[in-house]
Amino acid sequence: MSRRRTPRRAPEPFHVDERWAISYMDMITVLFCLFVVLYAMSSVDQNRFEKLRNSLATGFGTTVTQKIDTATGTVVPPDQASKDTEGFSSLALATKEVDRLTALKEQMAARLDAKGLLGDVQFTIDQRGLTVRLVGSQTFFSPDSSALTPRAVSVLDAVTPVIVPTPLHVSVEGHAANLITGYPSVWELSSERATKVLRVMVERDGLPGARIGATGYGSSRPANTGTSDADYEQNRRVDVVVLSDQSEEVRALIPEALKARAGQK
Repeated sequence: MSRRRTPRRAPEPFHVDERWAISYMDMITVLFCLFVVLYAMSSVDQNRFEKLRNSLATGFGTTVTQKIDTATGTVVPPDQASKDTEGFSSLALATKEVDRLTALKEQMAARLDAKGLLGDVQFTIDQRGLTVRLVGSQTFFSPDSSALTPRAVSVLDAVTPVIVPTPLHVSVEGHAANLITGYPSVWELSSERATKVLRVMVERDGLPGARIGATGYGSSRPANTGTSDADYEQNRRVDVVVLSDQSEEVRALIPEALKARAGQK
């Protein structure tokens, strides 16, 4: 005799009033994630947080805290924290310009020293650039004359080849003592001296003419105001100025960069 089969019960349909359970489970999951995140945030490494905060404060130029900034990498120095980023960049550019001009000066000095001419030249680095000063009429010019002496030509032969490979422009500036007899005025004399120097640098030593100019200042810019023969010798001069090609803002910071370099030595 075969067993009587029990009919299967049909599944009970999902009641519409139980849909809240799905939303409830989603909410519980989100709350769990929220508490996990809150717990993780509550256990912040305080030491690392302070370092990060101080580093960001220094970088954005805000008031420096009492904490020591131990962040690594390129960080604005404390003495520059009150300055804007552009100012700090200008100082860095001024420092690089000082290094470039100093390198040119050292190359010229080495070439002059090899010829025994280093004592005849004075070097100055300032906002304008590098000035190579040819001082003394007995060394470079005869009194009341614009003709260059052979020693002056040798000095220019040593200096000019250092300038030629650079993109820098040159200003040749003639000066005269306020004591002449053979020229109508000190203006003509100083201008002729500057022009003679320019011609040697261009025609003999190969400096491009588009990068150089000559000016005569007469006796309006004396090296000193004395009236002795030695004073007059100092005023009879030609300055060869290798002009910096940096912006006016950067050039204005060159003296500050020079002081910083001197303090590091």
